[in-house]
Amino acid sequence: MFIPGIDSELLLSREFAQAAVPFLEWLKQQHDRKAKICSVCTGTFILALSGILEGKSCNTHWKYLKQFQKRFPKTSWLEDRLFVKDENIYSSAGVTSGIDLSLYVLEEMYGPILAMKVAKELVLYVRRSKEDPQLSVFLQFRNHLDTRIHEIQDFMAGNLDQDLSLERLGEQACMSPRSLSRNFKKTTGITLGEYRDKLRVEKAVKMLASGQKLEVISTSCGLKSSNQLR
Repeated sequence: MFIPGIDSELLLSREFAQAAVPFLEWLKQQHDRKAKICSVCTGTFILALSGILEGKSCNTHWKYLKQFQKRFPKTSWLEDRLFVKDENIYSSAGVTSGIDLSLYVLEEMYGPILAMKVAKELVLYVRRSKEDPQLSVFLQFRNHLDTRIHEIQDFMAGNLDQDLSLERLGEQACMSPRSLSRNFKKTTGITLGEYRDKLRVEKAVKMLASGQKLEVISTSCGLKSSNQLR
């Protein structure tokens, strides 16, 4: 659920707060049901009015910080953050950071590959400040507009158990191995081999966390043995 920002006159109006009581009660019910509730910009005021931000951390537009802190002293405001997550409540600093938050929620619910594809469609690659949740490797090294390199990154992410030799990847990209190797490093800042290993490590860590056996993980990551995985 996304709560957009609204006009500042409404935010500071007691009449508006009174008229919004039925909605605010409904919002508390959704919070109790563990729905993901996200605010964009001054939408954080709506969350705070409902009481669901008491004792939690959040973010909102910097212009309204003093009013927010004065009105809702039991809520912690975190500065220099594009967005903040506290349990099932998410808040973003402004309208454009609301897009970053949306991409994060997509990644959380449906995986990094879908989030990357949506970001690519929007021609807006994912931004995260140093304190925000860290990017999956599937989303790292994507801040470029080279379609062929994006396609190779997609192919590698989806086919770690297949042959990912330079020759095979060159065929996939319709480029010579040498040209692909040079262009990939120039575009992403790392080599194909380094990128492949990062993908393998992240996938292996996730599979280990889910209780998969080493032999299964090794095969899924395109490794010859559990010793190579180790």
